[in-house]
Amino acid sequence: MIIVRDGKYFFNLKKQEMNFIIRILVIAAVSFGLAHVLNGIHVDSFWTALVFAVVLAILNLIVKPILILLTLPVTIITLGLFLFVINALVVLLASKFVNGFSIDNFWWGLLFSLILSLLTSILDKQMEKDKRRLF
Repeated sequence: MIIVRDGKYFFNLKKQEMNFIIRILVIAAVSFGLAHVLNGIHVDSFWTALVFAVVLAILNLIVKPILILLTLPVTIITLGLFLFVINALVVLLASKFVNGFSIDNFWWGLLFSLILSLLTSILDKQMEKDKRRLF
């Protein structure tokens, strides 16, 4: 919701909405940075990385739970390690939907998804520490 006070516009976002937006921006920034570090990942611009982050969030919400359910026996047998493969497949699928974002092969997708997960979890924990310090 947009609020106008003294001719200035303010966005009144709930905490969950703001956390979602911040998470999307973090994923986009990390994806854009990883594209410059990893040779098998190609991103045209930050806006492309932002679109990729939104598509990835949607696929993680819809497709990933279905894949986890379908591959539950394999995931149990591999003691959860098959979840890394599922993450890579979701990242590869997201790259197919976004023009200007490409991943050369499965192994680059696996490495990208591992590093992306690691870095975003570290940044999320750091942001939680900062929030606790402020309040």
